[in-house]
Amino acid sequence: MTIDPLPVLIAIALLGAAAAVPIAARWVRVAQREHYVPGSVSRMAQLWVQTEAISLVVFLTAAASTAAALLVPIVVPEDDATSGHLLCASLTAFTVVLLAFFPVGLPMRGRSAKLAMTSRVKRLLVVWIALHLVIGLGLLALIGPAGVALTLLLSAPLSDLALAITAPIEKAGSKKFVVAAQKRLAQVRPRVIAITGSYGKTSTKNYVAHLLSATFTTVASPASFNNRLGLSRAVNDKLVPGTEVFVAEMGIFGPGEIRELSTYFPPDIAAITVIGEAHLQRMGSTDVIFTAKAEITERAGTVVLPIDDPRLEALAEQCAAQGKRVVTVSCVAGGVADVVLSPGDKGEPSSLVIGRGAEPVLVTVSNTGHAVNVAVAAAIALAADVPVATIAARLADLPGSQHRAEVQQAPSGALVIDDTYNSNPVGALRALEGAASLAAERGGPLVVVTPGMVELGPVQAERNHAFGAAIAAAGGLLFAVARTNRSALLAGYASAGAAGAPGAIPVDLRDAAVAHAVEAAGDRGVILYENDLPDHYP
Repeated sequence: MTIDPLPVLIAIALLGAAAAVPIAARWVRVAQREHYVPGSVSRMAQLWVQTEAISLVVFLTAAASTAAALLVPIVVPEDDATSGHLLCASLTAFTVVLLAFFPVGLPMRGRSAKLAMTSRVKRLLVVWIALHLVIGLGLLALIGPAGVALTLLLSAPLSDLALAITAPIEKAGSKKFVVAAQKRLAQVRPRVIAITGSYGKTSTKNYVAHLLSATFTTVASPASFNNRLGLSRAVNDKLVPGTEVFVAEMGIFGPGEIRELSTYFPPDIAAITVIGEAHLQRMGSTDVIFTAKAEITERAGTVVLPIDDPRLEALAEQCAAQGKRVVTVSCVAGGVADVVLSPGDKGEPSSLVIGRGAEPVLVTVSNTGHAVNVAVAAAIALAADVPVATIAARLADLPGSQHRAEVQQAPSGALVIDDTYNSNPVGALRALEGAASLAAERGGPLVVVTPGMVELGPVQAERNHAFGAAIAAAGGLLFAVARTNRSALLAGYASAGAAGAPGAIPVDLRDAAVAHAVEAAGDRGVILYENDLPDHYP
């Protein structure tokens, strides 16, 4: 008995097209959440395989089934081609159905971060569909039904290929907004203050806007609008005639990006807050991060640098040798710099000296993790020629940044510290110290809800292990949310061997962890929410 292979091939193609719908929904949403960076989809797919056992099983099963389908024509005798064709089609159908659910647990629509059907997403979908159609139908014609399974198995890297194809198209299409922003800058002619750093950019930007606003008409880029389009939008929407200072936060995804931003928004004053580990996942080492961040000084006539980091100290010397005005910052007691913030003893306010030989101004800083932000902001104000007396007066009521160590009181009476944005190893430990101190003052329990820290590359497990240990040492009850860093957090907590530590509890979803935390904290406790990962993370 023989069968016509064409209907089978059509059926497999249609099944593949049906499975591609949920696959596209997942990977395109991941691409949007990861800022459309090529390579990010494959990285997230790998993370799901590494942390979710069922996703690993599904992927390996699909890979094995695809390999078996590819081998069928080789191992099945030619005189039994019909059986071989049916077996290959069956294996392919099984694989395609499996892949429609991969990664298991990654929702198509999302709970915390839903897919927004923007024009950019629609263009990405067109390229995504075209790639899968061309490759899938091509392989279907060349190697039979298994070609469809192979295409869907490689959907994550194909999604990254779609991102790479659309990236220059998107950049060219958005050029008009950048050009409009440059024209607006040329018309209004404000001084541009550019701030970068591994962390602390947003807080420092808000502090600077506050310190300058009494002396100059000041506009700051909103929220975390720190890339090419975000800054262009900030200029186009907010810069009006009479604006004297524009404060721009500049972020990066890789070397060369800040150099490019500085060509569009040339800084008069450039500042770096700190060089840390926040970009290790993408950039590999803190030296590469330093080099990328240092690009902000290239076009600036004045630079503000915290010189406690030897690399930034050397950069300050280099900038001075180039004829730039350099304003230095130190957060070490007895430091020698233009602005020195000396942390006070426990319970005592920090001492800030603005200008060499000046009288110290006492400043209350919530924790030393934020001290450098305050000091750099004061140094920027000094560089912008704000009177020292004005800086000192306005330091008393610095604004907070939303979701960055915000302290609120829950209806239950417990204090809640919201530190869910931009979590990093230094800031997380400082937030924990502050929360532990508050809990001790109130005489209530300390509760920490966290999924851990991400994008730390080779040190991610180590840093989360250390954070888990620190929570135990502080006597905190830990709710480890989701699976991305669960094993490192729990292992770190257990390794501390802290007598009387209340324990660490794994929780799949943040909402459940919050409910447990509120109950555990009672009316006198302190709850620290440290970081919050969107649900495209496992």
